[in-house]
Amino acid sequence: SSCLMLATTMALGVVVLLSTPSECARAFFVFGDSLVDNGNNNYLMSTARADSPPYGIDYPTHQATGRFSNGLNIPDIISEHLGAEPTLPYLSPELHGEKLLVGANFASAGVGILNDTGIQFMEMVRMSRQLQCFHEYQGKLRAQVGASQATQIVNQALVLITLGGNDFVNNYYLIPFSLRSLQFSLPDYVHYLISEYKKILMRLHDMGARRVLVTGTGPLGCAPAQLARSRGGKCDADLMRAAELFNPQLTRILEELNARYGDGTFIAANTFRIHFDFISDPAAYGFRMATEACCGQGPHNGIGLCTALSNVCTDRDQYVFWDAYHPTERANRIIVSQFMTGSLDYISPLNLGTALHIDASLKD
Repeated sequence: SSCLMLATTMALGVVVLLSTPSECARAFFVFGDSLVDNGNNNYLMSTARADSPPYGIDYPTHQATGRFSNGLNIPDIISEHLGAEPTLPYLSPELHGEKLLVGANFASAGVGILNDTGIQFMEMVRMSRQLQCFHEYQGKLRAQVGASQATQIVNQALVLITLGGNDFVNNYYLIPFSLRSLQFSLPDYVHYLISEYKKILMRLHDMGARRVLVTGTGPLGCAPAQLARSRGGKCDADLMRAAELFNPQLTRILEELNARYGDGTFIAANTFRIHFDFISDPAAYGFRMATEACCGQGPHNGIGLCTALSNVCTDRDQYVFWDAYHPTERANRIIVSQFMTGSLDYISPLNLGTALHIDASLKD
């Protein structure tokens, strides 16, 4: 069956098969950082959190949920395309029973590829722990539906992973003469990051992931947080160079892994290109402001955190950035649209819409 059907025996002995859209949708697993965190850090002693207003101002409940957005984030919008409800944070006490069939979000704000990234945020679910949580999740899923069905759910799931930006912003370039910058030149550091990322991706495959969407880093130096610190409000050259070194090497690693595991196992999303399109020509996408955060303070609203005391724009759909680093819901929707239907310039070796169509046809 292409979706898990629930059998209910009625009084007359008739078996009625019931299913809901969420049960018929494939499971969805999310790994990574604040761009995709649905609220795991709410349950931790972390300073990287988004569980208070004005975060969530445009979320359906108008409440802060831990998403670093005014509304929905990228995983939420992908879930819409899957016909599923949003994945719950793995640390949520609500993630049990039939909710396990939807999948889980393991992402945690502040984390990077490296375990020493983001240490200033205190407690986080680092990548090694996110993978351990995925292992624990699979044990819970087996207890819920049995070993065979659990394996099928994981193998047929969509996986999203977003990593890399914090390894530059909150590690290599966090402070002048950081430990990593003394240890590595930038090209050598990027090479090291890619080698460590490859291990994470191979581990995901070993754990059953067969369709994995991997996003590169965006134009890190053009975030309002960096514009606020730069001379003349220009994009930070060091961070732009870091992204320009990192993304092509990540794409090459994904091509190598696809040669090993099968074409399309790993899908590379060129988020640098997608996001830079907004910044270079915001009007073409219906944006008025691409260099200033909607929520914040100081130059470009890029200083400090988005809090109840911050400036908050009223026309949030006109802004690319919600806070100093994270996109608005409207920008997230355009990003996901490119994931779904974009050309090979934006996503390769095939877009997500094509991949989902192929996978659905194979299950029928």
